[in-house]
Amino acid sequence: MNRRGPGLLGAVARTAVVAGTASAVSGRVRQHQEQKSAGQEEQQAAQPPQAQAAPPAAPQAADDTLSRLERLAGLKSQGILTEEEFAAEKAKILSG
Repeated sequence: MNRRGPGLLGAVARTAVVAGTASAVSGRVRQHQEQKSAGQEEQQAAQPPQAQAAPPAAPQAADDTLSRLERLAGLKSQGILTEEEFAAEKAKILSG
């Protein structure tokens, strides 16, 4: 009998086992990476973005100043404040 046949068959069988194992490991690694990525995406989605957590302070301060000036002007137009009182209060609002 010729001994080359079983040797060649053995090599082919080992190659098939190695290729199958590599394919299985590659699939598991890919699956693990996908699960890890999905977990990170869920965690990021659950956390509010930092930029949205704190509203800008400057526009709110400007709105407050404007509303105070409008109320002051209303008091003046109703005759509750004199021109001098209006000017003094307006100066306080705009300086501070």
